[in-house]
Amino acid sequence: MASSIARLIRRPATILFMVRGYQHVRTFSQHIIPGLPTRVKPNRDIVQFIQTDSRYRVLSRSFASDNGDLVDTVVPFMGDSITDGTLATLLKKPGDRVEADELIAQIETDKVTIDVTSPAAGVIEKLFAKEGDTVMPGTKVAVISKSAAGSSEVSMQEKPKETPKPSSPPAEKEKVEKEQPKAEVSPLKEKPKTPTPTPKTTATEPVLPPKEREKRVPMTRLRRRIATRLKDSQNTFAMLTTFNEVDMTNLMKFRSEYKDAFLEKHGVKLGLMSGFVKAAVSGLLDQPIINAVIDGDDIIYREYVDISIAVGTPKGLVVPVIRNADKMNFAQIEKEINTLANKANEGTISIDEMAGGSFTISNGGVYGSLLSTPIINPPQSAILGMHSIVQRPMVVGKEILPRPLMYIALTYDHRLIDGREAVFFLRRIKDVVEDPRRLLLDL
Repeated sequence: MASSIARLIRRPATILFMVRGYQHVRTFSQHIIPGLPTRVKPNRDIVQFIQTDSRYRVLSRSFASDNGDLVDTVVPFMGDSITDGTLATLLKKPGDRVEADELIAQIETDKVTIDVTSPAAGVIEKLFAKEGDTVMPGTKVAVISKSAAGSSEVSMQEKPKETPKPSSPPAEKEKVEKEQPKAEVSPLKEKPKTPTPTPKTTATEPVLPPKEREKRVPMTRLRRRIATRLKDSQNTFAMLTTFNEVDMTNLMKFRSEYKDAFLEKHGVKLGLMSGFVKAAVSGLLDQPIINAVIDGDDIIYREYVDISIAVGTPKGLVVPVIRNADKMNFAQIEKEINTLANKANEGTISIDEMAGGSFTISNGGVYGSLLSTPIINPPQSAILGMHSIVQRPMVVGKEILPRPLMYIALTYDHRLIDGREAVFFLRRIKDVVEDPRRLLLDL
C-alpha cells in the first residue's frame, strides 16, 4: 500500500485514499490516512508526511491541483472543532513573487490564527478571495504560476485602461460654439432669497454628532467568540464573588532573596504568579468542589488540576492551560507560563494548548486594576482574580505599618459551591501566599 500511495503522490492533481474499503479523491491541503504502515517520502514540492505514534498519518504540506505551470493555493485544515474562518489579512497581491512555504494570507478563527502558505515558488497570477471573506478548508485562495519570473506581470484582475478620445480641433470647436444659440438674459431682476429659518431644537431632541465622525469596524471572530462565551457564562451560572486581602510581604521577600539563584539554575525568572498557582493547587486539593463542574443532574469531580491562565493579547483574551499543575514545582510552572504567554502574544498558540482547564486565574493587577469581579470561564465553576499590589496601612501586632496588600476575588457558581467552601478556598490562598513555608510542611 505504501508503494502505491508513493506512486500516486507523484501526481499531485489527484490523491487516492483507501479508508475502510472506500475510495476517496481529495484535493484538500491536509488529510488523515489511517493504517499507513511505513513512512512515505514524496516529492518535496507537493506534500510531506508527518510520522506519529498513532495509527493516523497527517499530510501537512499545503497543496491542491497542479496543472503543470499553475498551482492552486487552498485553505489548510483548521482542526476538528473549526469549520470555517475569516480571511483577515492578505499579505500578497497579484504579480508578487513568492517562495515555497512563504506566507500569503492569515485566516482568523474563533480560537487561533491559521497561516496560508505558498505550495511552490512562482508569481501570484490571481486571487480568488478578499479580506473579510468566510472561507473553509479546501477553499481556493490564489493561483501561482511557477514559470513566471519577476513581479512585473499584469494581474488577471486588472482591467485595461480606457484610451482618452482625441480632442476636437480649434476650428471645429469655434464652429460649434457659433451654431449654439446663446441663452436669453431676462431683464427682470431676481428677488433676494431670504434664508430659511432653522427649526429650534427642543430639550427632548438631543443633537447627535455627524456620522462622518464615527468609525464602524467589524468585530474579529475571536472577539465575537469571547463575547458569546462571556454572555453564556452570565446567563448560565449563578455567579457570586467573595473577596479577601493578602499581605504580600513574605512572598515578595521570598522572591527577592532567591530570584538570582533561581534564574541562574533554571534559566527563567521567579515571578509571583507561580506562588499563586501553587496556592490555588493547594486550595483546590483542600476544597475539591471548587475543581468540580455540573453536568446535567450530575457533579463531575476532577482528579487532576489543570490551571488556565488568562492572557491579554493584541487580538483579544486567550486562556492557555498549565496541565497537571499539581505535579509541577515553581520552576516548571514559571517555564510553562513563560512559554504559553510568548506563544499567545505571537499568535502561534494552538487549540490544544487552550482546551480544557479546571480552574482559571486572571491577573488584572498587571494593568493596575485594584478590584474587580471576574467572570467564570465555562465550563469551569470558579475563577480567581488577582489585582495590583498597593502599600496600605495595616495593623501588625500593636502597630500600624505600611504593607504591600493585594485584594483577591473568587467568583464561583453558587449552584454548585456554597459560600462556606468558597471562603475556605480563598482563605487557603491567603494563608499560603502570606507564608509560603506552609507548602513545604503541607499545612
